[in-house]
Amino acid sequence: MDATGVILAGGKSRRMGEDKRFLKVGEATLLERSIKAMAQVFSEVLVVIAQDSPPLEMTGCEVYRDLIADCGSLGGLYTGLTRASRSRIFAVACDMPFLNPDMIRWFLARDQEADIVMAKLEAGLQPLHAVYGKRALPYLQQMAEERRLKIQSIAAEPSLRVTIVYPSEWRTMDPMSRSFQNVNSPAELQAARAAASGTPLS
Repeated sequence: MDATGVILAGGKSRRMGEDKRFLKVGEATLLERSIKAMAQVFSEVLVVIAQDSPPLEMTGCEVYRDLIADCGSLGGLYTGLTRASRSRIFAVACDMPFLNPDMIRWFLARDQEADIVMAKLEAGLQPLHAVYGKRALPYLQQMAEERRLKIQSIAAEPSLRVTIVYPSEWRTMDPMSRSFQNVNSPAELQAARAAASGTPLS
């Protein structure tokens, strides 16, 4: 696939209270699960960490520190898009335990001329688990400089070609949209572990 996979793994984990990159869901950590899924699609996978994050060494992928400090996921996205050798990236967070390689391929193929391909769920636009082209870089940089850190607001930029996709389009691949599920709290971690083991929550 002529794109780069980018995993944002900042390392802050404020809501979880511990570094969620290394929490296990099933037999692997959240970060390992993300890398495994992305490596099935991309020959180049990058992991982006915060400037003040402890060093991280991963097999089979390059690790980069944020080029712009203290901008959260937006800074990580900017860094991944800058460092990628391909003209497009597919960006995810490291705490998404149910990434689906078929879904990722579908997003990449959905509109190959678009600068951004982003999903809209009931909760709103989903800026991670999305495609970004290099043309988005100056807008991400401007957003960082202006401290407008909500990535999804880039979808309103009229100079970019943005394709918004909806659950009805991927229902056969991921009927419950689990690809977008992430783990921010102990309760969400428990739910993910239960789903991974096939055990219903009590």
